[in-house]
Amino acid sequence: MSREFELCPGRRIGGEQPCFIIAEIGQNHQGDLAIAKRMIRMAKDCGADCAKFQKSELEYKFNKKALERPYTSKHSWGKTYGEHKRHLEFSHDQYRELKKYAEEIGIFFTASGMDEMAVEFLHELDVPFFKVGSGDTNNFPYLEKTAKKGRPMVISSGMQSMKTMHQVYQIVKSINPNFCFLQCTSAYPLQPEDVNLRVITAYQSAFPDIPIGYSGHETGIAISVAAVAMGAKVVERHVTLDKTWKGSDHQASLEPNEMAELVKAIRTVEKAMGSPVKQLLPCEMACNEKLGKSVVAKVTIPEGAVLTLDMLTVKVGEPKGFPPEAIFDLVGQKVKKNLEEDETITDQAVEKHVKE
Repeated sequence: MSREFELCPGRRIGGEQPCFIIAEIGQNHQGDLAIAKRMIRMAKDCGADCAKFQKSELEYKFNKKALERPYTSKHSWGKTYGEHKRHLEFSHDQYRELKKYAEEIGIFFTASGMDEMAVEFLHELDVPFFKVGSGDTNNFPYLEKTAKKGRPMVISSGMQSMKTMHQVYQIVKSINPNFCFLQCTSAYPLQPEDVNLRVITAYQSAFPDIPIGYSGHETGIAISVAAVAMGAKVVERHVTLDKTWKGSDHQASLEPNEMAELVKAIRTVEKAMGSPVKQLLPCEMACNEKLGKSVVAKVTIPEGAVLTLDMLTVKVGEPKGFPPEAIFDLVGQKVKKNLEEDETITDQAVEKHVKE
């Protein structure tokens, strides 16, 4: 079982703790602070544990030519990629306002630090944990600096190999024990055949001392619910207020009704996981009393007879008698009274039940 640790104040993950659900707002706020607050409110109302954004210090994330690159997509908010990204990027003061709003309504707030300077700001902002996006998971200097901040880390693994994830584990573990990995495939929207949920199991085997989770970009909720059934302790899904909005992430995001249904389904699955002990449960007693079968006499059996298998059969009997699994133990037992055909065989009818 994965080790537990406190991801946010008062909220632990791993072990038998409930799945931590992250509503990834990302940049689906369209660069509008009011929409961003509506989305935080939506995440809270849907039952998510955390509302998450993406913070970049653009000159540290992109080089000049990348920012100057023409961007003519239907999703573009500017003529160049830099103009596009600047439209979607909130200022430090806006981030402070969003965090304050999240705290006021009672939901955890964090962001992916998309470069080292963004991590510096988020550390100053005092977010409860750092989210490492897939694009920085193989950025080892970034990982080292982020881990040294001492905050818990949630690390996505899109575009990475198992070899790289072993390297990531060694780097982070040597500095900061409080982290987890998320299975992730970096495609938007993600097709089911590319999800590879079995990587969750592989991670659980390879890294048994950290929680494992899932970050999904698929449509619908079924795959994310299945991830929880496989043991995912963190689930992250992109959210939107409207999938038809301008922006490349909206199509792979969940609208409010879907996010609410996902949270509900995850909590239902967690209850259903239950205990590994197989036994007759109190809730089954009514069915067992009504339909549970007993060993009955297949023929008339005289007092003093030694039972053989051809004297016995199994039926729903009244009253209850020996359960079906006891039929072979009854063979060789002596009958203490006359038994009519079809009569239930009870404890009082045989000399002893357990063979020597």
